[in-house]
Amino acid sequence: MTSLPLISVTDGDGATARRSSMPPRHLADLDLAGRRSAVSELGEQAFRATQLSTHYFGRLERDPAGMTDIPAAARDRLTEQLLPKLLTPVRELACDDGETRKALWRLHDNSLVESVLMGYGDRVTVCISSQAGCGMACPFCATGQAGLTRNLSTAEIVDQVVYLAGVAQSGVMGGEARRLSNVVFMGMGEPLANYNRVIAAVRRLTSPSPEGLGLSQRHITVSTVGLVPAMRKLAEEDLSVTLALSLHAPDDDLRDELVPVNQRWKVAEVLDAAWAYAARTGRRVSIEYAMIRDVNDQPWRADLLGRLLAGRLAHVNLIPLNPTPGSKWDASPKPVEREFVRRLRAAGVATTVRDTRGREIDGACGQLAASEVEA
Repeated sequence: MTSLPLISVTDGDGATARRSSMPPRHLADLDLAGRRSAVSELGEQAFRATQLSTHYFGRLERDPAGMTDIPAAARDRLTEQLLPKLLTPVRELACDDGETRKALWRLHDNSLVESVLMGYGDRVTVCISSQAGCGMACPFCATGQAGLTRNLSTAEIVDQVVYLAGVAQSGVMGGEARRLSNVVFMGMGEPLANYNRVIAAVRRLTSPSPEGLGLSQRHITVSTVGLVPAMRKLAEEDLSVTLALSLHAPDDDLRDELVPVNQRWKVAEVLDAAWAYAARTGRRVSIEYAMIRDVNDQPWRADLLGRLLAGRLAHVNLIPLNPTPGSKWDASPKPVEREFVRRLRAAGVATTVRDTRGREIDGACGQLAASEVEA
């Protein structure tokens, strides 16, 4: 049996992460009032905080040289203290005619994280990381097998979004400027194990400019493998984000293996927390289910999943597994996948199959970082 991941959710910060390597303070770590205080402490007038914020969040400008309405001396002082460089690009790959772009970043302590920009007909989505590595130890996931390095800061999370929103706006996707519409916390890491910083990042992303990016809360998705105390805490945040539960198996015997945290919080308890979130927010829960050949794709498991979800405010998102190199795990054959979908829909459960993107650019979470480490 896969060992239970060592993780604490009592403080919301992931007690096993190395706190000593956190990056310097960035304006995205602070709300607007906090930025004004920080600017005043640096001997500058408080309105400079609004100027900096307007450049960063409103104009997606991350380069201090472009902030020409701030006097050079003040700009140097402010940007040194409030706009430190958090993400250094290592590789950026594109596929799907430029509609999918994956970025690999090196952080100040040499940790590696990934984020992905995906263009669809009616929306532009960014998938971001919330931790460097992951402590959940799911055996079919490249990130889970790498282990947890540390939590990301609020600003490290937000900066991924600001950068990729700027890429979309630059016109490289299909030759026209595109506006970012959706953010999913489905990259590296377990978001609810870095609870406080992820919630702060959500508030930065959804606060109106210049405090934040001004995205709709309903266009933000926060995923979890099922950290029940944090799920229940999220329901009390008065947010209308989508909760995505990475279930991957409807029975405890298999889920104990595929999602080791299930050894602590069983399927029934995890689903109870999901239904409590749906009841409190009125938001449909997304049930994420990676289709793994001959592991979790049997017809009886589709029927069991259908019984668990029937009549609930839930939607199943089936994910064709993107196998990692050398892994024993593989995607379910398409006929098996179609039968799984048929059985769920017959049970009255709304079901879709995720559009697969980025296979040729190591699209699965953690693959690009793993290939860089191996190189």
